[in-house]
Amino acid sequence: MTGNRPVLTMTGISKTFPGVRALHDVDFRLFPGEVHALMGENGAGKSTLIKVLTGVYGTDEGTISLDGDPVAFGGPMQAAAAGVSTVYQEVNLCANLSVAENIFIGREPRRLGAVRWGEMRRRARELLTRLDLDLDVTAHLGTYSLAVQQMVAIARAIDVRARVLILDEPTSSLDAGEVAQLFRIMRQLRDEGIAILFVTHFLDQVYAIADRITVLRNGALVGEYRTGELPQFGLVEKMIGKELDVLERLDQHQKRVVTTRAGATPMVDAVELGRRGAVAPFSLRIHAGEVVGLAGLLGSGRTEVARLLFGADRADHGRVRVDGEAVSLRNPVQAIDRGIGFCSENRRTEGIVPDLTVQENMILAMQAARGWLRPVPRRRQDELVEKYVRALGIRPADPDLPVRNLSGGNQQKVLLARWLITEPRLLILDEPTRGIDIGAKAEIQKLVTELSDGGMAVLFVSAELEEVLRLSHRVVVMRDRTMVAELANDDTVDADRVMRAIASGTNREADR
Repeated sequence: MTGNRPVLTMTGISKTFPGVRALHDVDFRLFPGEVHALMGENGAGKSTLIKVLTGVYGTDEGTISLDGDPVAFGGPMQAAAAGVSTVYQEVNLCANLSVAENIFIGREPRRLGAVRWGEMRRRARELLTRLDLDLDVTAHLGTYSLAVQQMVAIARAIDVRARVLILDEPTSSLDAGEVAQLFRIMRQLRDEGIAILFVTHFLDQVYAIADRITVLRNGALVGEYRTGELPQFGLVEKMIGKELDVLERLDQHQKRVVTTRAGATPMVDAVELGRRGAVAPFSLRIHAGEVVGLAGLLGSGRTEVARLLFGADRADHGRVRVDGEAVSLRNPVQAIDRGIGFCSENRRTEGIVPDLTVQENMILAMQAARGWLRPVPRRRQDELVEKYVRALGIRPADPDLPVRNLSGGNQQKVLLARWLITEPRLLILDEPTRGIDIGAKAEIQKLVTELSDGGMAVLFVSAELEEVLRLSHRVVVMRDRTMVAELANDDTVDADRVMRAIASGTNREADR
């Protein structure tokens, strides 16, 4: 750090949305000439803090100072004009315009109202040279890779005399070489005195580039640390925390054991399955009656694994066998035909259809499997819906209500019912208990146990380690989009051991 005085200070920041306390009394400091990692799990408040800083949201309480002067930005453009620029995970530039036009869009050098194209291109080349980038500034931005596009976005950000540069998940779609190039530029900007706020879920990257770390959890400040003084295991522990177990006991204190006959064919056998830019090739077997827990921090690749197994994303590497037979899972319909169901972690955008009724939502997957030219008879619909409304305790028990009128927990039950109606042999559950109340969480956990006891295979994805350990026969650990450990859930496995596997990226115990 080049000085002892923060360039940015946020003090006592609180922000509440209807029914949600997103931030509570959060302090944050950023110094010139440092890379500062902002860490936390999903819902920790990272995005909200950035949006409060850049004026997307106003604060309920607290103050923001830039170089010691109080500020309250009216939006990102006003923040950028004051020297606080943000580069988001999704590059917000125009692929159909040239590199030079993207750098200076809205700020083109002009004379008598006409754009001075020669000067704009010259200045663009000078700016990119500063970042050691050799690009054709007249070429359309869309002809370059995402990594280069992000470099151009950074060039645009620093050209507006940024004192604070916010990089929000900039490496999420980059390969190792592209990450190295980005880090070289970040170090150069840091050495020039720019303060960089770096948001990422990749632990290795934090320890490769960050000078300090601030950790948020559940909208509150956990602490501010020098990177060299906080080991990776300690960071993981602070991000996840130790929450009291207030769920029903469900008689799950004993480790769950599944008996698999020697040589038994797995229900699903993925071999070196992967997708470039999403998840490194992995191998995973799941047997009938087995719950495999998928653990790891947000962004570790858990959801990417689930989507590949369901055909929601197409693998570009590896193969899958179902019951020993090689299959193609190029889309969800093919997965459904093979007896695979999938509850997405994002029930609002990838799950429920809010304007449809409870019954219409529950029948969707079954109808999709049959094809829209073969509608499910109304009597059969009524029978199935009544059965699962009763079995899952969905409230209110009115199938004709719009599903948007139900609580989050009951909406989650509707999604579970949608897939149970299809009688899947493998049910993939991605964060099925996130954001729901304790009672609904306990009921869903109990249901997972009953389904596996009845012979269904379950892939259970959750950020809550105690939940994974409570339900799973085996625990597979993800880190930085790579499958790094596989642990039989026996008496030697506890939350500390899983967290150590997440932090170290080792301890693979094949349980095949």
